[in-house]
Amino acid sequence: MSLRSIILKPIANFTKKRLIRSHSKAVSTQRKTLKKILRKARNTSFGKDHSFDDIKSYDDFKSKVPVRDYEELKSYFDRMVEGEKDVLWPGQPKYLAKTSGTTSGSKFIPISHEAISHFIKASWNALMCYIADTGKADFFDGKMIFLQGSPEMEKMNGMEIGRLSGIVYHHVPAWLHRNRLPSYKINCTEDWEEKVEKIVHETLDHDLRLISGIPPWIIMYFERLLEVSDKKSIQEVFPDFKLFVHGGVNYQPYKNKIERLTGFPVDSIETYPASEGFIAYQDSLSEEGLLLNLDAGIFYEFVPLSEYFEENPKRLSLEEVELDQNYALILSSNSGLWGYSIGDTVKFTSLNPYRLKVSGRVKHFLSAFGEHVIAEEVERAMLEICEKFRLKVTEYTVAPKVEVEGELPYHEWFVEFSEQINNLEEVALALDESMCRQNSYYKDLIEGKVLQKLKINNLGRDVFKDYMRLSGKLGGQNKVARLSNDRRVAEGLEKVMLQKT
Repeated sequence: MSLRSIILKPIANFTKKRLIRSHSKAVSTQRKTLKKILRKARNTSFGKDHSFDDIKSYDDFKSKVPVRDYEELKSYFDRMVEGEKDVLWPGQPKYLAKTSGTTSGSKFIPISHEAISHFIKASWNALMCYIADTGKADFFDGKMIFLQGSPEMEKMNGMEIGRLSGIVYHHVPAWLHRNRLPSYKINCTEDWEEKVEKIVHETLDHDLRLISGIPPWIIMYFERLLEVSDKKSIQEVFPDFKLFVHGGVNYQPYKNKIERLTGFPVDSIETYPASEGFIAYQDSLSEEGLLLNLDAGIFYEFVPLSEYFEENPKRLSLEEVELDQNYALILSSNSGLWGYSIGDTVKFTSLNPYRLKVSGRVKHFLSAFGEHVIAEEVERAMLEICEKFRLKVTEYTVAPKVEVEGELPYHEWFVEFSEQINNLEEVALALDESMCRQNSYYKDLIEGKVLQKLKINNLGRDVFKDYMRLSGKLGGQNKVARLSNDRRVAEGLEKVMLQKT
C-alpha cells in the first residue's frame, strides 16, 4: 500500500460513512432543499409567474409548477441566454452548458455559481468511496487522462458557454492539474479523430493510472493506442493502469471489449453527471446502483413512466418511490431549473440508502406496434446473447421496420460485430426469445402474428463511427441511441452502408 493510500484511507472511510448516514435523513433534507431554493428564487421572473411566495408545501409546489421539458420552458431559457437577469435564478448563470437539442437545436442549460462546486465535490466523493472499499489510492501517484469536450469557452452577454466537461475542467483543483492529461492545447482540438490521435501520441510514454470518459470513445482511444504502440494490451502500454471512471451510457455492453483491450479486469467507477446537475455516483463495488447525490442543491421528483405522457401525471417525492419501477427523473435546482424533465428514466435498486440506475430515455423507446420496449430490455437481451455465443459487439441500435412488402413488420437490429459471425439466424432467434421473456407485449405481438421475429442487420466495420461523424456527433459526450420509435438513425446507418459498398 502506497503512502498516499495509507493517508487517504481513514479520510475515505469517514467520507463514505458520512454519505451513507446522510441518507437516513434524505426525506427531510429534500424538503429543506426545496424550501431553500424556492425562497432564493421567489423574486425571479419564474418565481413571480408561479407564485413562489404562496408555496408552503410539496403539494403547493406541484399545483403551481408543472412538469416541463426544455422546449416547454424555452421562452424563459431564451430570455436568460439573451442576457436578461433574474429570470430563473437570481442574477445571471455563471455558465451555460451547451447540449444537443431534438427540436430546438442547441440547448443552453444554466449552471449557477452555487451549483458548479457540486460537480467537483461529487467526483471527489466517488473516488473516496472507491478508496474506502479497496484501500487503493495509488492512481493519484501517476497520470490521469480525461477524454472530454474542449475546455475553450465562448463569452456571450456576460456568461461563458461550453460543454459540461469543458466547464468542469476549469474547476478541477490545481494540484490535480499537475497529473492530468491531455494538455490544454490538445484538449482544445475540435475534430475528434484528430484529437484522439494527438492524445495517443502525448500519453504513450506516461505512467497512466486512471482514465475517465464515455466507454465507446475510450475504446476508440485504446484501439488506436495499441496500433501505434504495437502492443497486445493496454496493460503492456500502461502497466500501472488501475481505474476506469465512466458515465453517460450503460457500461455493461462495453465491459467485455474494454477488458479484452486492457488485458485484465480493470476496476471501474460509474458516475451520473448531467448538465442539469451531478445526480449520482457509485459508492460501492458490491452493491447495485448509484448513490443519489443529496448534497447538490437539487430537489428530485419522479414520474411513473407509464403516466409520463398523460396530461397530469402523478409526481412522487423521494419518500414515495418504490424499488424496480421505471420513473422519469424531474429536477428543480439551485441553477434555476423548475419541474424540469431531463429526459432520463431511472429505477431504484435500494431505498436505504437511496441508490438508482439509469434505465433509459423517456423518448428512446420502441412502441410502433404497442410493444412498449425500453432500452433496459434491449441491453439485457444483447448481454445475454453475447454471453451465450461469446460474441464481441462494437455497437448496436434497434428500429421498427413497418412497411415490408409481402411479409409482417418486425424489429430490425443494426449490429456491428467485432469479429465475423457465422450463425446469425441462431443468434437472432436467441435475441428474440430474450425479448419475449422480458416484454409480454412484444411476446403477444409475435405469437399473435402481428410482428414477425426480429432480424439482425449485420453491419460492416466502423459503420457506427462513420454515421456519428456524418451526424456531427463523433466523440465528446455523444452516444448512440439504443433504440428509437422511428427510422432516422436506421436510415443514417443505411446511408453509410451504401457509401461503403
